[in-house]
Amino acid sequence: MTPRWPVVLFDFDGTLADTIPLIVASYHHALGSVLGEVAPEDEVRSWIGRPLQPVLEERYPGRGAELTHVYRTWNLANHDELIRTVDGVPQLLDDLHAAGARTGVVSSKKGETVRLGLRAVGLEARIDVLAGQEETTLHKPHPAPLLYAAEQLGAPPHHCVYVGDATVDVEAARAAGMSAVAVTWGAGLQPALAATGPDALVADVDALRTALFGPAAG
Repeated sequence: MTPRWPVVLFDFDGTLADTIPLIVASYHHALGSVLGEVAPEDEVRSWIGRPLQPVLEERYPGRGAELTHVYRTWNLANHDELIRTVDGVPQLLDDLHAAGARTGVVSSKKGETVRLGLRAVGLEARIDVLAGQEETTLHKPHPAPLLYAAEQLGAPPHHCVYVGDATVDVEAARAAGMSAVAVTWGAGLQPALAATGPDALVADVDALRTALFGPAAG
């Protein structure tokens, strides 16, 4: 099989790894221990995919740094216990490489945290480039981090597809001039993802494989 795109970039959380329970629990721990609050589940899930501290500072002005510290401390302490693999993802990455595609991760998390996650689910050696929070000053839905990853691989944007589970992922891909595939096993809700108009909306890794392999893109 021939990949439809020479470069396949992925979001990490909720896309390459099942980290959503870990992230949601980390938010609930931080809000509960610092503020004594419980945020609605849908609201917490909507924060996923954006940089941590700006999200918390926007929602809780003046408390972002403290909440971020408590979140990260708890998250790291419980990281390997709560993170899960997504069935089929390791083999998919192997097959993309075997077919000549290159792969990358573009995440709003710090690079060191993404690497920790990649190691935990056995994917670190299967990724050609990583664009974490530190690589760009602007973040999704801005295209800057996606364009950075493409540049590192020497690929024009139209040769790339970005795969993610959040509306900001599709929006960033569109802004970067890349194709977009949205997955529904992560944080995003299917109706909201569909409304962003991705090239494909897939419910499992088999469907993602079908979206990524096929005739060469025109």
